[in-house]
Amino acid sequence: MCGIIGYTGKKEAGRIMLDALELLEYRGYDSAGIALSDENGGRTRVAKCAGRVKDLRSLCAEKDVSGHCGIGHTRWATHGGVCDSNAHPHQFGAVTVIHNGIIENYRELIEKYELDGKLLSQTDSEVAAAVLSRFYQGDPYAAIRKTVLKLRGTFAFAVLFEDIPGKIFAVRNVSPIVAASTEDGAILASDVAAIVPFTTQYFVVPELHVVCLSGDGIEMYDLSGDRAQIEWMTVDWDITRSDKGGYPFYMEKEIMEQPRVIEETVRPRVKDGRPDFSAEGIGDDVLVSCRRICVIACGTAMHAGLVGKSLIQAIIGIHVDVVMASEFMYNDPVVDENTLVIAISQSGETIDTLEALKFARKCGSPSISIVNVKGASIARASEHVIYTHAGPEIAVASTKAYTTQLAVLYLLAARMAIARNLWDEEQTERYMSELLRVPDVMEEVLARKEEIHHIADTILNARDVFMIGRGLDYSILLEGSLKLKEVSYIHSEAYASGELKHGTIALITSQTPVIAVVTQEKLKSKELSNIKEVQSRGAKVILLIKGKEVLEQEKIWSRIFRLPVMEDEFMVMPASIVLQLIAYFVSLDKGLDVDKPRNLAKVVTVE
Repeated sequence: MCGIIGYTGKKEAGRIMLDALELLEYRGYDSAGIALSDENGGRTRVAKCAGRVKDLRSLCAEKDVSGHCGIGHTRWATHGGVCDSNAHPHQFGAVTVIHNGIIENYRELIEKYELDGKLLSQTDSEVAAAVLSRFYQGDPYAAIRKTVLKLRGTFAFAVLFEDIPGKIFAVRNVSPIVAASTEDGAILASDVAAIVPFTTQYFVVPELHVVCLSGDGIEMYDLSGDRAQIEWMTVDWDITRSDKGGYPFYMEKEIMEQPRVIEETVRPRVKDGRPDFSAEGIGDDVLVSCRRICVIACGTAMHAGLVGKSLIQAIIGIHVDVVMASEFMYNDPVVDENTLVIAISQSGETIDTLEALKFARKCGSPSISIVNVKGASIARASEHVIYTHAGPEIAVASTKAYTTQLAVLYLLAARMAIARNLWDEEQTERYMSELLRVPDVMEEVLARKEEIHHIADTILNARDVFMIGRGLDYSILLEGSLKLKEVSYIHSEAYASGELKHGTIALITSQTPVIAVVTQEKLKSKELSNIKEVQSRGAKVILLIKGKEVLEQEKIWSRIFRLPVMEDEFMVMPASIVLQLIAYFVSLDKGLDVDKPRNLAKVVTVE
């Protein structure tokens, strides 16, 4: 959660931080604030308020926020409600702190250091600032080291010390921080997207290492005080992808980018017509030796895993579990050296997935992570990593990250089939040609987005929307339903069609629109029968179906969208885009903030 930015150098820090915080708002937008170091060593100046970064901009216009060194924060509330006093930065004594994460033992620290009555907020973050202030005796490294050894939980801190003007100190445990040198100074952030306007060279701050940013560059030390080596990385996507590109919202832009990012994810991993993971160092032995697979993920990434489960079980014939990462360790998981663990996360920082992956590694499981951010915590904790090349995804509701995750899972399933000698040349060629055709098919769907906009109109005023399908269709409807809930606030649930008669059909009325997806030939007749059951209860049905299918009595359908025809196992790709666009247009037409749905943050770094 929470967005962090820090800059020191020759440029005006306030403007840089406000611009960066707007880019980081997808990480949290309950409140925002900045702090500017006084170049003469005086009191650090703070401007903060509840609300969006635009509200902070208005506040800053009335205050003196000039200076060349500062830190900024946009918050997703965890400890304490949404109010000015709980906004970051927090000041205590000579220190000013911003924090992403959760300090689990903050109450113990309040008692131990007698902080009752001395705090101005209800946050765990101010408690950490107070402890740091207590330990600070002029040596920032010693104070930071003593403080972090007292903390239990996750944290990414950026700190200003009043008597050390022009320098920013930072340390982290689990919660992410990246840093970079620029032509005129140094910058740090919780996300690479915030620093790419300044440089394409950056590094991930290792856990429990202290970095010091100054106008002259960056130094890094471990907690023993020894100088540490910085491992530089390069941004491998076009920095122009960080803006809206003329679209009203990032979500629409990112939906429209899907053909390109699927191409960029798949093409480099196809050699001689076969999937190839040699660049990732993933040998066939990893894919052949496992007796079962366990996918750990949350939310959208978990829905991608459910599609992967259907594919792999159908193609390979081995058992695949898909487990909510937040429940993984608490359900006595059975994983061992014969279980391949696949961790999926857009950001690579999802705390539940990270902790579940670490647990599985301790159990001896080989692991592959599928992430979108180079050098992310999950990538570093995994034995192998496959990057999705989706580029920055700024909208809170995931779209292109989801379909690129699917693309990687399609490649993995194919490589497993080849490695296990389950396919001949003809089967391999058929499958791979369809996979390589996905970007063009997606373009066909996107070219019809106004048609999809008209479909979205039919559910604009609905209170509830149900989605029904079977097999792979059901898997993608779980994601489609989540998208609609996230951005439109319409109550939506996806159901396996065959389960309707076991209770859910009691909720169907003439006021309940139903979205049905029918793309699987072997299940078509059963799905259509289930649809008739809801139609007979008065439900208006929006049907997504293969373009070639012949339907009786087309007038009985509220809307029909005919999908481009692909082999059954690939129909999730075009259908997913339709469901994404339906959610987007409903939110847009309701006048909502599509990119920043209420109560949500994109990157979940707290358990």
